[in-house]
Amino acid sequence: MSSQHHNPELTVFLVDDDAAVRDALGLLLGIQGYRIALFANAEDFIKAWRPAWLGCLLIDIRMPGMGGLELQQRLKQDGCDLPVIIITGHGDVDLARQAFRADAHDFLEKPLDEDKLIGAIDEAFVAVRALATASARRASAQALFPALTPREREVMELVVAGRHNRDIAVVLDISARTVEVHKARLMDKLGVDNIADLVRMRLLADPE
Repeated sequence: MSSQHHNPELTVFLVDDDAAVRDALGLLLGIQGYRIALFANAEDFIKAWRPAWLGCLLIDIRMPGMGGLELQQRLKQDGCDLPVIIITGHGDVDLARQAFRADAHDFLEKPLDEDKLIGAIDEAFVAVRALATASARRASAQALFPALTPREREVMELVVAGRHNRDIAVVLDISARTVEVHKARLMDKLGVDNIADLVRMRLLADPE
């Protein structure tokens, strides 16, 4: 199962105290075309972590010092949204369930099945790409709104709220024709050609 098509920005971050496991997985994933970063313990990963990192975390559940579950919770508190795949030894299934309830993306039992491991990583990468695409869309929507005049912004809010031109005209004390002109201009500036797309864009830029 060759994986030479991986996004070079995406990295598998492996946190495992067992050097033999790190070496074996590093070799396996490297051959499959993945970028991989290896950490011997949770503390090293926390010190190194940067919010710009993209990819997924492969964490051993039992490690000296901070264990996999604690690391998962700590990263969540720190705002790290990398998908987490928990590696569990035999008999750790209850712990793995806890990890799952705390939003782990997947959990895998040792000895690791190569196909399951690759499948779990690829699924995690799909989730990361979806998140990155949504946030890029949100950023581009937010970047366009400042181009609107205050009046266009008022018209947009009323259109998004489902008001018709004649209602908007009454609320803003302008003619329905002027409402139409403002609506056409604001939709042109935002690059949308129907009300459904305008609503979608408005919600994307500011989901509150």
